[in-house]
Amino acid sequence: MIKNQLKTFVLLSVLTALLLFVGNVLGGRFGLMIAIVIVVIMNFVSYFYSDKIVLFMYKAKEVKEKDQPELFKIVKEVVSLANIPMPKVYIIPSESPNAFATGRSPSHAAVACTHGIMNLLNKDELKGVIAHEISHIKNRDILIQTVAATIAGIISYVAAMAKWSAIFGGFGGDRNNNGGNMISLLLIAIITPIIALIIQLAISRSREYLADESAARILHNPNGLASALQKLDAGIKQNPLKFGEPSTSSLFIANPFNARGMLTLLSTHPQINERVRRLKSLKLTNFTFNLKYTKCYVRQI
Repeated sequence: MIKNQLKTFVLLSVLTALLLFVGNVLGGRFGLMIAIVIVVIMNFVSYFYSDKIVLFMYKAKEVKEKDQPELFKIVKEVVSLANIPMPKVYIIPSESPNAFATGRSPSHAAVACTHGIMNLLNKDELKGVIAHEISHIKNRDILIQTVAATIAGIISYVAAMAKWSAIFGGFGGDRNNNGGNMISLLLIAIITPIIALIIQLAISRSREYLADESAARILHNPNGLASALQKLDAGIKQNPLKFGEPSTSSLFIANPFNARGMLTLLSTHPQINERVRRLKSLKLTNFTFNLKYTKCYVRQI
């Protein structure tokens, strides 16, 4: 878990350094500040309202305990183990098996499941999925993804400015720049957004691994989630989500749009077989306390 947290920190640091490098090379402080303000405002709005937007986008309907008693029982069990507030629970009207969590903090969160995932998985598998989503909430992944998106967005804006600067003769309308400088601007305009995107995707994958591991540790058992991921992989291939926006795929426990071939290189999710392998390789300790004899038995699973 510490390794995944460290990886996220390093990737965010590299993304920030890339932004500072681009700003320093281009030297357009005024334009850079405009880009920062625009993107920060956009992501600020997204941070506070994206949960409502994405729930509306996927036609999710909030349900109460009387409507879905088994689902609520599982969510309550996981929330109790994770020691966070109870999130709102939503159902998505789709037979494609999937689930996601959203919300800016543990006290402002929601978990959404499709009809398909509830029909496909057994209780232990569904509990593993819910634990994965609760882990995203507990680990504040929405905040981390928003920070990464903000920095990557600024880089993209600045890169676009660099492109137009090269075309029209440099920042500030300076047409005395030589051709080499224009080529440098074009290289920055083309390469830096790609690097930023790759780093952003790497952060997303790192958080998925972390959520998998956190879920296994919350439940002291990786098997339910590992089995669920295998079923979801097959289920989504047979029945991918037929509505929604691909840019929101990172929210789901598995890519709902069934990316294939070269597109998997740009996926926000690691390969399912690698996630399952890592889960099965985890060494977890399950503690059982015997109150009568005040002994602690330790079992490796």
